[in-house]
Amino acid sequence: MTQTLDPTDTPTTGTDDPGSRVAAWLEAFQSALTARDVDRVVELFAPTCFWRDLVAFSWNITTVEGPDGVRGLLEATLDRTDPQGFQAAEPPTGADGVNEAWITFETAVGRGRGHLRLQDGRAWTLLTTLYELTGHEEPTRDRRPKGAEHGIHRDRETWLDRREREARELGYQTQPYVLVVGGGQGGIALGARLRQLDVPTIVIDKHPRPGDQWRSRYKSLCLHDPVWYDHLPYIKFPDNWPVFAPKDKIADWLESYTRVMELNYWSNTRAVSASWDEATQEWRVTVERDGNSVELRPKQLVLATGMSGKPNVPVLPGQDVFRGDQHHSSAHPGPDAYRGKKCVVVGSNNSAFDICGALWENGADVTMVQRSSTHIVRSESLMEIGLGALYSEEAVAGGMTTEKADLTFASLPYRIMHEFQIPLYDQMRERDADFYQRLEAAGFDHDWGEDGSGLFMKYLRRGSGYYIDVGAADLVANGDVRLVNGQVDHLTEDSVVLADGTELPADLVVYATGYGSMNGWAADLISQEVADRVGKVWGLGSDTTKDPGPWEGEQRNMWKPTQQEALWFHGGNLHQSRHYSLYLALQLKARQVEIPTPVYRLQQVHHTS
Repeated sequence: MTQTLDPTDTPTTGTDDPGSRVAAWLEAFQSALTARDVDRVVELFAPTCFWRDLVAFSWNITTVEGPDGVRGLLEATLDRTDPQGFQAAEPPTGADGVNEAWITFETAVGRGRGHLRLQDGRAWTLLTTLYELTGHEEPTRDRRPKGAEHGIHRDRETWLDRREREARELGYQTQPYVLVVGGGQGGIALGARLRQLDVPTIVIDKHPRPGDQWRSRYKSLCLHDPVWYDHLPYIKFPDNWPVFAPKDKIADWLESYTRVMELNYWSNTRAVSASWDEATQEWRVTVERDGNSVELRPKQLVLATGMSGKPNVPVLPGQDVFRGDQHHSSAHPGPDAYRGKKCVVVGSNNSAFDICGALWENGADVTMVQRSSTHIVRSESLMEIGLGALYSEEAVAGGMTTEKADLTFASLPYRIMHEFQIPLYDQMRERDADFYQRLEAAGFDHDWGEDGSGLFMKYLRRGSGYYIDVGAADLVANGDVRLVNGQVDHLTEDSVVLADGTELPADLVVYATGYGSMNGWAADLISQEVADRVGKVWGLGSDTTKDPGPWEGEQRNMWKPTQQEALWFHGGNLHQSRHYSLYLALQLKARQVEIPTPVYRLQQVHHTS
């Protein structure tokens, strides 16, 4: 007898364990999908529910909310998606009235995996993701290439012959299907994904060597995220890799990764201009490679020039008469030239603290100018409380893979993610109460986010306003780095003057003043018209500081189609570059092999920058 699910049932004893409840729900879900009975599917979802889809149904990255959102998604996508075979991938679990399950399924064009949470027998959250296209699977494990072609073959072309021929021809005799502008971790991760999917791709970067994006930064820079959070696709960091990798070690890893993953990586290459040719449905991109002009004609253009966008450099009276050094934090060379000098760092987020710390260690006289409140979390507390369950040695020992950790994070809809974050930061607040008391006693303007949800929500909403403390906050709390609060009014020949008249003698001014939206790169490379057509990049529409509404539910314009045909944005931290590069690569591969990709809920533009 077929078991069916009455969605009004509540948990009971006996056979109604998490496994049977999830199995009943999935069976009812699949039955309704097969019958194309959208009303019956909607009844399986709770009144408050969230379905996050990464490409599988929507050919987009989108979250629908509530029964009406589920209905809209299915009415637009169900027939062509033809989802089949929903089943639990491992035994479901239950706690606090919630049943959870990892699931697998197939669509008309590929295979998917996801996550389900049931409350009172109905779906509260559902995650569906596409991880491979049928007939275009990555050549891994039992599909891996042989490498050697056994036998005797006249005029044999070796692996090296093929690689050298490809390097000579791609971009000249043959054109890339995808051009990735920006060769940092984002562009490299995407390039690796596309390589495995056999999509002809060139990654370009202005620096002489892969990894120079990291080598060129101030010498004390290191990752503030732990190693378990930072793996690249396919090749994880070795087991003896440091928890917090120094920038030059990361640079060397990225350089070796481009070789091992056989990327077509053009260094010393600068994108000069780009335009979309409507008639040929391709981009015309002029680049300068080693001083020579080359026109590329890719079908798809990806800007992987950094999530933070273009540096925000304030324009202030007196900058033209200031006799010392002044530069944005992204151009800071390090502390070596400033021993014994008076240094003013404008800003109070990650880069500001890092630079202040390095300057103080090198014997400089350092003042931090805090212009607005900042959230600080101690690294040890973030690792143990904020990340430990998913990204730690203990998590790995408990069977948590990087892929499962990424999907667990992805399974929490952004609308309710802050509810999960607030208790974690409450724990940190209590654990480090003495630290925060000392910091605030020193005059530091500290916050926990507008709803107490802390660092990660600030990162998702605005990409700024926080510091992961690896030691420099103590310098401020102790008074070793002087702290002043206020806005910079102007510079003189040898000082920074605040709006209240405070004058700070200075030999060096570092503007740790953040970055603009990524569409600023599109304005520079293509046109302001295209940048405005695409709109602001990053943020959720939370209507909090620097993240204006309306609510959008996903990162604006990241890893998904935009209002400019064939233009994409990719980036974020190492975790996001790793995880979302898969979904962007699948979208690009589908277009290359002409799989229909009708986009559900194409990104709307509410803000131009």
